[in-house]
Amino acid sequence: MLTPAIETRSLTRKFGDFTAVDNLDLSVAGGQFFGFLGPNGAGKSTTIKMLTGLLEPTSGEMYIFGERFGANALELKRQIGVVPEGMALQGRLTASEYLNFVGRMYGLDKATTKMRAEELLDFMQLADEPKKLITDFSHGMQKKLALAAAVIHGPKLLFLDEPFEGVDAIAARMLKILLTGMIQKGATIFLTSHVLEIVERLCSHVAIIHQGKLVANGSLEELRAGVPSAAGEKLTLEQIFLGIVGGGEANTQELSWLA
Repeated sequence: MLTPAIETRSLTRKFGDFTAVDNLDLSVAGGQFFGFLGPNGAGKSTTIKMLTGLLEPTSGEMYIFGERFGANALELKRQIGVVPEGMALQGRLTASEYLNFVGRMYGLDKATTKMRAEELLDFMQLADEPKKLITDFSHGMQKKLALAAAVIHGPKLLFLDEPFEGVDAIAARMLKILLTGMIQKGATIFLTSHVLEIVERLCSHVAIIHQGKLVANGSLEELRAGVPSAAGEKLTLEQIFLGIVGGGEANTQELSWLA
């Protein structure tokens, strides 16, 4: 049996009396484009923060490529890329300065870092204004730069927290091309997104978390088989998601002041 790229065992994170992630048992095979879905506040970002070493779990175990993972697992962290919820960019640097800084932090030599930074800036269409500070970038430009920084060291495992939020159709297509290429070269991608059409198009396997608990996990066909549907109907991921977490019936209540 092949070693999973990601494995969690009874992974739990509490904030005081509130349990954000509750005994999560999850396994992600190497080379998968894995979608991790859930309503707002379900525990998605908390899970990613634990799996990338940004947040210590309250209890449970995490394994990356078969090795126990924790805050001090520096060698494993060098194999990981992440676009976090808030992007965490250095606003007073230019895009080139930032990518060169990130590349050097990952241990790349100067020549390799410079070459990869230039290629990424060209690919992301961010090379036209070399002196522009990141703080003056649009939200979509910052998203593209955050992804460039996450892949500059050639990670084997990439975590993406809402990478398509706020990007236009051209940028979204560019990101899809990059991510699909990484999968074809054997990388594993762990994606959270509220844009279910994108998840359905890109991901081969999906897990759904609700109120901190894993409520579904499998291929799209396996998830479809677990949700009732009319004969011959092929459910969309949105229909599957609503059927599992609830909310499938629209709220028909009207606001009195919007007559």
